[in-house]
Amino acid sequence: MAPYRLLPFLLLLLLSSSTAFHSSSYTPHRSLILVQQQPLILRYHNGPLLKGNLTLHILWYGKFTPSQRAAISDFVVSLSPSSKLPPPSAASWWATTAAYPGGAAIISIGHEILDTSYSLGRSLTTASLRRLARRAAGGPIKNAIAAVFTSADVAVDGFCMSSCGLHGAARNSGVKFPYLWVGNAAVQCPGQCAWPYALPEYGPPGAAPLVAPSGDVGVEGIVINLATLMAGVVTNPYGRGYFQGPAAAPLEAVTACTGIFGSGAYPGYPGKVLVDTKSGASYNARGVNGREYLLPAMWDPKTFNCATLV
Repeated sequence: MAPYRLLPFLLLLLLSSSTAFHSSSYTPHRSLILVQQQPLILRYHNGPLLKGNLTLHILWYGKFTPSQRAAISDFVVSLSPSSKLPPPSAASWWATTAAYPGGAAIISIGHEILDTSYSLGRSLTTASLRRLARRAAGGPIKNAIAAVFTSADVAVDGFCMSSCGLHGAARNSGVKFPYLWVGNAAVQCPGQCAWPYALPEYGPPGAAPLVAPSGDVGVEGIVINLATLMAGVVTNPYGRGYFQGPAAAPLEAVTACTGIFGSGAYPGYPGKVLVDTKSGASYNARGVNGREYLLPAMWDPKTFNCATLV
């Protein structure tokens, strides 16, 4: 199957404005006219979902600092109910995936590979990503996902222009497995792929980005996009799960809710979020090791709406 690309913020906002929420209008005084959100339907296409205990095998491509890797890995660990964090937490956000048929998907980290030599160069194609995903998998795998992260100095076909990441399926020794890729947008397009911690080049005048909890906009962008893709992987791993629209360009569990991070969100405004009184950083979910994350809304199949943590 062709991989499903996670579109940059502005493109997704245009595509989802008529589905995830109704577009808001502005008067000459820029006062917001809110339109009541209508139920959103993601249809099930009779295919498998990923449920039960799942392992995430990781390949770090390029140069990631230990602190960057730790922040991203801690997010994955934070999804587990065993983290026992009080809500709002990454685990309580991930719990929405258990509302989809089949129960919970419990994620743990498997092996990690560091490719600091840029073995395939600094300019990658989609075929390169599949190749790296097979390396991340390490052989035929079951009940697992391969994840490839590319550093800020690596170019990937379509990155920033049409994609902030993607998920798809590859094969190792004839065994099909799901994989995902996310790039670090800190240098190439923070406003496109790390919003709302950075502003799009053509964003509204006078707006200010949110303060990143880790102080690293690229890492926070990776976490937001990783969260989006992981939700898509478990609810639509092989193109026959839950989505809206054409199968080649679906709106999935989180991409159907683009731009919503808290209650009261509207296009260009992420909604109500929490603010750390010491650092001034904005977040909506707690993680392990004192982490704070900003996680996007996810479609809830019980309420037919985009569920937020705050």
